[in-house]
Amino acid sequence: MTQNPPIAKASIDAIRILALDAVEQARSGHPGMPMGMAPAAYVLWTEFLKHNPKDPHWPARDRFVLSAGHGSMLLYALLHLTGYDLPMEEIKRFRQWGSKTPGHPEYGHTPGVEVTTGPLGQGISTAVGMAIAERKLVAEFGEIAEHFTYVIASDGDLMEGVSGEASSLAGHLRLGKLIVLYDDNEVSIDGSTELAFTEDRLKRYEAYGWHVVPNVHGEDLEAIRAALREAQADPRPSLISVRSIIGFGSPLAGNHKAHSDAMGPEKVAATRQALGWPYEPFVIPEEVYADYRRALEKGAKAQAEWEAKLEALAQSHPEKAAEFRRRLKRQLPQGWEVHLPSFTTGEKLATRAASGKVLEKLVPLLPELMGGSADLTPSNNTRTPDMTDFSPANPGGRYIRYGVREHAMGAIMNGIVLSRALRPYGGTFLVFSDYMRPAIRMAAIMGVPTVFVFTHDSIGVGEDGPTHQPIEHVMSLRAIPNLWVIRPADANETAVAWKMALERTDGPTALILTRQALPVLEGVRPKGVERGGYIISNVSEAQAAIVATGSEVSLALEAQKLLAEDGIMVRVVSLPCWESFEAQPDTYREGILPRNLPTLALEAGTPLGWERYAQRVVGLNRFGASAPFADVYSKLGFTKERVAAEVKAMLGT
Repeated sequence: MTQNPPIAKASIDAIRILALDAVEQARSGHPGMPMGMAPAAYVLWTEFLKHNPKDPHWPARDRFVLSAGHGSMLLYALLHLTGYDLPMEEIKRFRQWGSKTPGHPEYGHTPGVEVTTGPLGQGISTAVGMAIAERKLVAEFGEIAEHFTYVIASDGDLMEGVSGEASSLAGHLRLGKLIVLYDDNEVSIDGSTELAFTEDRLKRYEAYGWHVVPNVHGEDLEAIRAALREAQADPRPSLISVRSIIGFGSPLAGNHKAHSDAMGPEKVAATRQALGWPYEPFVIPEEVYADYRRALEKGAKAQAEWEAKLEALAQSHPEKAAEFRRRLKRQLPQGWEVHLPSFTTGEKLATRAASGKVLEKLVPLLPELMGGSADLTPSNNTRTPDMTDFSPANPGGRYIRYGVREHAMGAIMNGIVLSRALRPYGGTFLVFSDYMRPAIRMAAIMGVPTVFVFTHDSIGVGEDGPTHQPIEHVMSLRAIPNLWVIRPADANETAVAWKMALERTDGPTALILTRQALPVLEGVRPKGVERGGYIISNVSEAQAAIVATGSEVSLALEAQKLLAEDGIMVRVVSLPCWESFEAQPDTYREGILPRNLPTLALEAGTPLGWERYAQRVVGLNRFGASAPFADVYSKLGFTKERVAAEVKAMLGT
């Protein structure tokens, strides 16, 4: 190993010491990984990463994902040193209320953070989506969309199952612009990785179809450079095994105790002495800043060259350049919504089928739509005749065959949507949202408009039985802040649900769709659907209300008629989206569901949560059963007679 130049050593040690000082001041954090991976990060950020600190959102920048998000001080040190808007005062406020340096990196909060990471495995899996988006956009727009996606991942990332799902798909798709630096330090929180992680990780990635560079010494800058050059030239995704030493330079170097928590004044002082760092806490010498901030000049030059290429494209192909700019702004084409289909009252159509018909209209109009399914395409109705499959041979394809990889699908869609120029949606059965929940939650935290399509939404699944009948999942999803959950009552509500999902730009949407056919209803009001809830059937002098969602709205309407025969007048409210309804003014909500009007809630799922709207609930406190869906509904009490009886009991009649 050749000796590193003095300025390189000082610049690398600056990362280590900043991580050490910030964690020490906060009395909280994870200094070990930043100290071990500082050399690899230094080479990547100063020599390979194409970025402009003065414009963190430049579309052609390379993406950097710190999948090992617990080591956030590595990223914050790099952002500060290379000239992003992250002053030293924010480094000093690491992990404090309101700081730009939270415990784990947060997208949209800190300049230069590309994705929210923390739950291990999510970062590397999201990066696969970023690489897919790059490949797709290059196929559409050419070199103006080209970039690499770089990742630093830990042993923990590679242990989590989601990374295996995503990495398997990345190898299949030959995503050559995806390069992962694996922090192969053989240490986890509990101790040596020998305790629980003994398979040959590198051979596993070779089996996935990745290019693998083994045993790169974590302190050898030239070896790191050579590995990165090799990875850039290979048409496969690359995994570079960086044999780092956790907590390098500290008395805890190589020890699992270096993973997290402040080391204490004595060990910090010993580390400074071992590294030969003579400066006070949070003091960085000017020559180190000068070394890192070469990125400012290089980045400004690279962006200027890119902008010239974009302008040349605007001259030669103005429509293509305008389309690229439109999509980066997440602006939908003018008048697109007039092409949404409408459905005729009296038809019967599953809302999953209606969703497919909506997509048949929208896919040709919205080239940013990129669909997919976790091996359930015919059931989810997510692929239209206009779509071809995205593949190594067809990078312009708009449909991703995710295979049975729901967890990875969610994270990959988040990576795709972070491109801003693509709007992904992906389908699976609602019961499998359990597998996707971490990615759904991450989309909600980031505030990105991923669209999750969930079909087979209730006991209406029928013969597949309780393992596939999701009775708790809708309410569980409603518990996630910033996620809109829309359960349409019929085909026309489904069309509006898609409009809501696509017009939303500040968070994800879950569409909850039926397997069984439902009648197309009278009284559907598109504006009411958009507001989350509306009166679908009113009466004069209402004595009570039935509020329902999805397939149970038609049942509520049947019960309304039955009650009317006994002289009991009941209003029926469709409430497809609680989140939109809660965002409406109090006067609107009171007009739909007055507090003084006795209200029964009706939904084929857990009753938990409905108490906010109703005094009585017809729901399920048990799992379903295997039988034809009509029998399951009947046996579990979802009949018009039961609903009418519950209303009467509520009214005391």
